[in-house]
Amino acid sequence: MSENQKILVVDDEERIRRLIRMYLEREGYEIEEAEDGNQAVEYALQQNYALIILDIMMPGKDGIEACKEIRESSSTPIIMLTAKGEEANRVQGFEVGTDDYIVKPFSPREVVLRVKALLRRSQSSGQVQTDFGARNVLEFPHLLIDNDAHRVTADGKEVGLTPKEYELLLFLAKAPDKVFDREQLLKEVWKYEFFGDLRTVDTHVKRLREKLNKVSQDAAKMIVTVWGVGYKFEVSGK
Repeated sequence: MSENQKILVVDDEERIRRLIRMYLEREGYEIEEAEDGNQAVEYALQQNYALIILDIMMPGKDGIEACKEIRESSSTPIIMLTAKGEEANRVQGFEVGTDDYIVKPFSPREVVLRVKALLRRSQSSGQVQTDFGARNVLEFPHLLIDNDAHRVTADGKEVGLTPKEYELLLFLAKAPDKVFDREQLLKEVWKYEFFGDLRTVDTHVKRLREKLNKVSQDAAKMIVTVWGVGYKFEVSGK
């Protein structure tokens, strides 16, 4: 059950908004609608949504630009709606901070499943066990990842991350000093064979570092570039 979580559905086609709304309301979600990118940004920055479903191709401000603006001040999970043949736009979507995408024409059931899966990932997951009793916590100098609460703190201050940024950090932190190339990260963090644009990894690493750096330079330095190969998580103060 969704516990009345609020979802924003953004598409310039009313029939698509209503179709998504009907199926998500059946699952108990509270739905609000926006018909263009400008409304999407306005609503997203004024209210606290559990998730945003955002169409890429809209007149005026498109979904890419809207997502980029939302990401400047919000970590709300975003699913992008794309049409077949818009592979380049999907890559752009990931680069500006989209967490997942659905290709039109889509099955309404797929939308429900994707929404539930992304909300589960953004709220909690229990995979990392430590010596903190039953809590799933990774603790390093300057950085703590509480996987039960899905929260990251650096030098005692909380860091707001998107679900994909969180998953990337958690994946790297679970294997300190192990170097992963970009193809490995795309496969393991994005969970499916990607379309091959490795800039997506670089963009997410850059954004992750920037967010950590605003709180703790020491924490940001733990995400290390291994030139010509990929990235690793290096524990400082060893």
